[in-house]
Amino acid sequence: MDWYANVLELIDMRSFTSIWYWIMLAVLWSTTAHWTLGVPYDAVARARRARGGAAQEDLETLVRVNCNRITHIFDVSGIWIVGFAFFLLAALAVLGFSYNVELAQAVFLIAAPWSLVALMSAHHARRIRAEGIHGEALRRHLARLRFYNQLIGLISIFITAFWGMWHNLNATVL
Repeated sequence: MDWYANVLELIDMRSFTSIWYWIMLAVLWSTTAHWTLGVPYDAVARARRARGGAAQEDLETLVRVNCNRITHIFDVSGIWIVGFAFFLLAALAVLGFSYNVELAQAVFLIAAPWSLVALMSAHHARRIRAEGIHGEALRRHLARLRFYNQLIGLISIFITAFWGMWHNLNATVL
């Protein structure tokens, strides 16, 4: 019974007191910053070091494929995706902050900034595709988009950490 209690204590379903929530938050933003427009950032760095050649062609192919994929998804079902996302975010915000549901607060603090990254990715995918950006300009564009993703992630982690600390300090469990 002691082993079972330890396992249940380790896998705690409360959000802001669970180590799994914070690990997932860090992994999510780390992965989001690394995979800019679905392209791993090491491909951008490899193309920059090689100064063109096969690495640049691989990068441009990856960007072209992912930009085509993203723009197609938003052309076909973009209105439905945006509508469902706003509905989900509104429901999470109301449940979390009006009815004090901790899980809804935690999911909202992840989903809201992540939706900004998704909208930025869709905008930049359409822009890269329309303007035909390639070469050094493409690498700079991806680096700038990665910076914005990292900035949104940093602000998100900062706000989530402070909200989580405030929530834990005001919890009646302590």
